[in-house]
Amino acid sequence: MSTAFSIPLISRQQLDALGWHSRRVRHELKDDMRRIAATTTRGRVRAERVIGLADGRAQLPGESISRLRLLELGFAAPSLQVPIPGPHGRTFWVDFGLDDVGAWGEFDGRVKYRELPEASGRNAFEVLEQEKRREDWIRGTTQRRFARWGWGDLKDAATLGRRLAAFGIEPHTAGNST
Repeated sequence: MSTAFSIPLISRQQLDALGWHSRRVRHELKDDMRRIAATTTRGRVRAERVIGLADGRAQLPGESISRLRLLELGFAAPSLQVPIPGPHGRTFWVDFGLDDVGAWGEFDGRVKYRELPEASGRNAFEVLEQEKRREDWIRGTTQRRFARWGWGDLKDAATLGRRLAAFGIEPHTAGNST
């Protein structure tokens, strides 16, 4: 199979998984992919969209899908992996800064509450309690709304939109001045 035809089959998650740590490498790879995509009409628009969305800061596939859903809903491109100053010199990281609407968002997969406790030697209650304190700190010090969602909320943009609306988080639209 030629490279030109395999470009449309590359998922956003696969591109994120490449770990684009260097800005120069990201630009070079994106330029190479655009040159390859330009050699065919099959899948060119999709390839350009995937290339434009790929970002090495996504830590989980659910974060990549979340970013796509947020854009589909009409939110501005979110800030990714946003550092928030925490107590005692700590830094808390938030998956999404929805700066256009003054909110934070987090994708929570199963790892955080099922596998992380075992790996860290803590029980699930301790992990949940720590997450609750972290979220309270972030909401309290930034005065922003905060929403969490999981895999079930990502099946389509409308489902995520309903989840966010339940927290008063909606994209700016012609009839919405949130």
